Amino acid sequence: MTLNSTIDRVTDRIRTRSANSRGEYMARIAAAVAKGPARAHLSCGNQAHAYAASSDKDVLAATRAPNLGIVTAYNDMLSAHQPYERYPDLIRSAARRAGATAQVAGGVPAMCDGVTQGQPGMELSLFSRDVIALAAGVALSHNVFDAALYLGVCDKIVPGLVIAAATFGHIPAVFVPAGPMPSGLPNDEKSAVRNAFAEGKASREELMVAEMASYHGPGTCTFYGTANTNQMLMEFMGLHLPGASFVNPGNGLRDALTGAAVERAAAITALGNSFIPAGEVLDERSFVNGMVGLMATGGSTNLVLHLPAMAHAAGVVLDLEDFADISEAVPLMAKVYPNGLADVNHFHAAGGLGFMIGQLLDAGLLHPDSKTILGEGLEAYRREPKLQGKAVVWEDGPTDSLNDKILRPVSEPFAAIGGLKQLSGNLGRGVIKVSAVAPERRVIEAPARIFHSQDAVKTAFRAGEFISDTVVVVRFQGPRANGMPELHSLTPILSVLQDRGLKMALVTDGRMSGASGKVPAAIHVSPEAACGGALGKLQDGDLVRLDAQTGVLDVVGVDLDARAPVQADLSGNHHGIGRELFEMFRQNVGPATEGARVV
Repeated sequence: MTLNSTIDRVTDRIRTRSANSRGEYMARIAAAVAKGPARAHLSCGNQAHAYAASSDKDVLAATRAPNLGIVTAYNDMLSAHQPYERYPDLIRSAARRAGATAQVAGGVPAMCDGVTQGQPGMELSLFSRDVIALAAGVALSHNVFDAALYLGVCDKIVPGLVIAAATFGHIPAVFVPAGPMPSGLPNDEKSAVRNAFAEGKASREELMVAEMASYHGPGTCTFYGTANTNQMLMEFMGLHLPGASFVNPGNGLRDALTGAAVERAAAITALGNSFIPAGEVLDERSFVNGMVGLMATGGSTNLVLHLPAMAHAAGVVLDLEDFADISEAVPLMAKVYPNGLADVNHFHAAGGLGFMIGQLLDAGLLHPDSKTILGEGLEAYRREPKLQGKAVVWEDGPTDSLNDKILRPVSEPFAAIGGLKQLSGNLGRGVIKVSAVAPERRVIEAPARIFHSQDAVKTAFRAGEFISDTVVVVRFQGPRANGMPELHSLTPILSVLQDRGLKMALVTDGRMSGASGKVPAAIHVSPEAACGGALGKLQDGDLVRLDAQTGVLDVVGVDLDARAPVQADLSGNHHGIGRELFEMFRQNVGPATEGARVV
């Protein structure tokens, strides 16, 4: 199948834009590879320290068996990461069977945005991505590993680990998922209770029962937010084994896939004949494939921040126009909450990523020749894993959707374009997730109401101050102002107002959760207000136009050049719950349009 002309053009544009940085990156990778396996250059004392506590010390000291470094984001507060508690033992056993060794190289932090939503700790969330990359770098700096196994699932964890994998791009990288929890209380029922609580029509006890029935066991939350978008991305980019993303924890197939990931990592080190360094996998084709997957699934807007940061670590330069053009070329093929009623388990049962990748390949919307950890192109990702005894085998995946209310072919999509839209105008550049927004709500022109915190919005709501169509502007929420927290806790009250018949929208230089989408939200607006952006010049009553059809974000009839931007008091963002530790990050972070990068 001939590659789609838009996909080809965008890829070529990225390749041209990245020529110098990618060339320099690949030269560094080649120089590191040319030095040979790192352990050969370590002194006996260096190696003795590295092997002292290992039960495989004799093998490590005496042979050239591959040594695999495990970088784990395990903690047992995150349901998605709790299954990783037993992975090191599984990995070590699988490594021995494969004639290799494995050691835990280090741990990285993993915070749960579901716990910190609406709390001060959310101001650390985005920057945790950079901390994760730094911590993984420390883990791998010992230079005793021939490949790395990355254990991570959730919001900032996978992007941070990919940044590290690209930085250590001279060694292979295999990402090992843990899978989603089984389905619990349907997401639409949970949302209804949240909205009722926001209106004072449900008690806190009723809300707690609903929340606990939804988030009820080990595994990733089952809605299609950032965590599950990450898992999709790793498969589209060839860093997972085919079909590994959405197999539930605690069953034989999940364990067999983990073992197979270890075998694959051992097989692709520089010590063998199938060397696949991570830097070769993470090229412009891989990132384009990831963006295609993001659009086809209606994935999380957070990846519009993370993908440019991940790509930058591999010398690849992405821009919002790349996302916008790919979104125009790629149809929306999935309806998974919040842009549908199904969860990721239902999506997986309907044919999942294997069906979707096959469809997109046949339509010329993916690069079939992008390198993957399998050493072959993306065609292998049409297949799905099956358990045969205690081993995993791959068989041809479904060629038809098993539920067209959840998953549809390219020829009969839910929408002709993908789930995201770039916005630009005199208020700056931003992005909106349109896959969950009803078509009749994608254009709004209404007076602005200006706020400097989400708590102030909630106070106005409780006071009954929203009685007409309104564009709620929450500014000074960008990375420099306060770390760019998600504003997901505003979703229930904005949804309530919208359900009352008002036309509502949110405009912010902050973020929304990957689970958001029902209310039109122009997010990541850049330049942010704290850097003199136009949002800082808006006043209550200004007429704001958000047009997700044409990609326009404007204030109408106002000469912004005649106004000075507001200077907000941000001193309250600097202390408490660890915020003082991140002052250096806020001072040095780049714009959201470039991934809000610190490292």
